[in-house]
Amino acid sequence: MTRITKAVFPVAGLGTRFLPATKAMPKELLPIIDKPIIQYAVEEAVAAGITDLIFITGRPKRAIGDHLDANLELEFQLTQRGKHAERDMVRNIVPPGVNCIFIRQPEPKGLGDAVLCAAPAVGNAPFAVLLADDLMKGDYLPTSELVEAHFKNPGTFLCVTEVEDEHVSKYGIVRPGADGPYSVGGLVEKPKLSDAPSRLASMGRYVFEPEIFDILRTLGPGAGNEIQLADAIDALAKVGRVHALPMSAQRYDCGSKLGYLSAIIDHALDREEFRDKMLDMMRARLQDHEPK
Repeated sequence: MTRITKAVFPVAGLGTRFLPATKAMPKELLPIIDKPIIQYAVEEAVAAGITDLIFITGRPKRAIGDHLDANLELEFQLTQRGKHAERDMVRNIVPPGVNCIFIRQPEPKGLGDAVLCAAPAVGNAPFAVLLADDLMKGDYLPTSELVEAHFKNPGTFLCVTEVEDEHVSKYGIVRPGADGPYSVGGLVEKPKLSDAPSRLASMGRYVFEPEIFDILRTLGPGAGNEIQLADAIDALAKVGRVHALPMSAQRYDCGSKLGYLSAIIDHALDREEFRDKMLDMMRARLQDHEPK
């Protein structure tokens, strides 16, 4: 059986929901306190045994590569100032033995097209896809779970979780298959609540066999006049080639402002240096905003 060692990060989106902050800075570099969103996804992939990180970028995304690349001048300055812990921190953002590959998506034609751009780098191998906007927190993160599930039973896997009715229209929703609660008979992209086949939503972590590329090449434009990854998954699911894996981690939708703020608060509360002061500040703010 084949261990997955390649992961694709579609990072070409414009991040319009965070304008003007993202006018000149990629949304993937928005910080969760002192670490950018993309670094959490990279660390999750590396922890799962991924050694080839494939970034599908757009024109204004050069800064992502700069963040992940070595900065010898900065390392030298930190060494000169005796800041060895900080030097080692920036030196090891991407560990030795892990490769970063950057591929330009010529024009924004959808998530499916972004994944298809990775085909030359992926080759004929299974691979993971991580959407960095979905920040995961927990003891065992979804990419490790998906890679392990694929090693035991090769195929396409989706990371899924139940969502409330008001959130159904934001996600790809699983149409249950006939082989159990987590078999996938199809995937419906952002349905109306009345049309949703379940409340089981696909989150931003996937594992694919290379056959997905052949399907993406034949797809016409779908929702939003874009090549939709959900349509390719739906085609695979209809022939019984897709499995769902329930997510155990906490997920933050950092593509939304509220989800981003929630991630910052929870990560601050996880850090001993901030916890007590954060709680005191939050109590004070709640008192300030109580009705008079």
